[in-house]
Amino acid sequence: MNQRNEIRFLLNGRDVAVRDVEADATLLDFLRLERRLTGTKEGCAEGDCGACTVLVGRLLDGQLIYETVNACIRFVASLDGCHVVTIEHLKGEAGQLHPIQQAMVDFHGSQCGFCTPGFIMSLYALWMGNPEPTETQVETAIQGNLCRCTGYQPIIAAAMAANQYGTPAKDFLNAERDTISQRLADLNDGLRVVCGPEDNRAIVPASVADLADVLAEWPEATIVAGSTDVGLWVTKFMRPISPAVFIAHLEELKSINLTETALEIGAGVTYTEAQDNIRTAFPHLEAYWDRIAGQQVRNMGTIGGNIANGSPIGDTPPVLIALEAEITLRKGKTQRTLPLEDFFIEYGKQDRAPGEFVEAITIPRPKANQRHDAYKISKRRDEDISSVAAGFNVTVENGIVTAARLAFGGMAGTPKRAAAAEAVLIGQPWNAATFAAAGKALEVDFQPLSDWRASAQYRITVARNLLQRFFLAHDDQTAEPVDLLSA
Repeated sequence: MNQRNEIRFLLNGRDVAVRDVEADATLLDFLRLERRLTGTKEGCAEGDCGACTVLVGRLLDGQLIYETVNACIRFVASLDGCHVVTIEHLKGEAGQLHPIQQAMVDFHGSQCGFCTPGFIMSLYALWMGNPEPTETQVETAIQGNLCRCTGYQPIIAAAMAANQYGTPAKDFLNAERDTISQRLADLNDGLRVVCGPEDNRAIVPASVADLADVLAEWPEATIVAGSTDVGLWVTKFMRPISPAVFIAHLEELKSINLTETALEIGAGVTYTEAQDNIRTAFPHLEAYWDRIAGQQVRNMGTIGGNIANGSPIGDTPPVLIALEAEITLRKGKTQRTLPLEDFFIEYGKQDRAPGEFVEAITIPRPKANQRHDAYKISKRRDEDISSVAAGFNVTVENGIVTAARLAFGGMAGTPKRAAAAEAVLIGQPWNAATFAAAGKALEVDFQPLSDWRASAQYRITVARNLLQRFFLAHDDQTAEPVDLLSA
């Protein structure tokens, strides 16, 4: 396989070719230390505060899209063929402040100013796609940005008024769209990229077939999709990730196929890319999806990565297990499919052989006699890790529960079904007493740990209450609530 040893991308208006990029080199460090573009700030170094927000443009199915990302956990090696836009590049029509910047000034949206560049980049991305947003849409766009002194109301007011200062049709990025698209297309030479020293090597495969070949050669490599978790391995835990194989650019892993019976998605599909089809196929997940991290993380993070990482507090596995999802794994040219719940063996261990990778996820669509819901409990409502996550799928026929899938995250060393509680439900009437008994059985299924997110008692209490909430939300008869704590 022909290869090169440099990462090529556009940075604001310039072509960049960086040789010997190390696997753990972050975009934030590159911008601040190598290019002295210090408007991009380091706050948390874990993709949580948004001070490092930049735009990354990429071609997807031939279309140029720009998305906000966290530069602190985005690796330089993942930027091959992309366009990075920082706060320094923003400008108005005649060289004055950009409309978003001027609105922030006029509406007093900045105080100490540390977080301001990140907010402006998030609002810029929103404005380009939706110049007249609702307040809820603004709040969603800045879920991944934290301000510690101004308060959010002036920032929201600025976002709502930005279109009075200029329209996206006249924005410089839109004016340059065709030119940038061609420049990015020219960067795609179809070569594998291998760079960095032997002990910190970055590999960017040319295709999925090449990915399989790379993993055959380096079976213990770290596969990096969105880097929303691997980024923290580097910035917080100082873990080596070499050799790291970067796959976010592989369009073959971004397929989305919605049929009458299932949603089939490639493992490289991000939360943002999947959102419209999730809303269509699984309406009960619409609100849940907006609770997954912040916009920057949803733009980077992939559903396949969330599964492959195997975290017991991942947001998507519980709800996908409840929906009877299956995953396709690939090693070389050999593929195999297994139920998602069987992929998780124990904490830190999944049913994935060296050199094997998650290739696709298939999620059956709900049937008419099934009742579904999904819940997430966390310390903060927005952009926070789950203390408890739950996905419920209960089949009811003629008032009798005939099947049940109750899956939880944060309750065990893996995402796990509540087998005892399910057994209590099956064959019983759909009523409050049945669900009270099932809630009690959760103590058989789970002995959760206590940590800084939640105590064991809190988790088991929440799990039981969520089951009651599910019953009350989907009960088609008037019923008195049952106190599951005393049942």
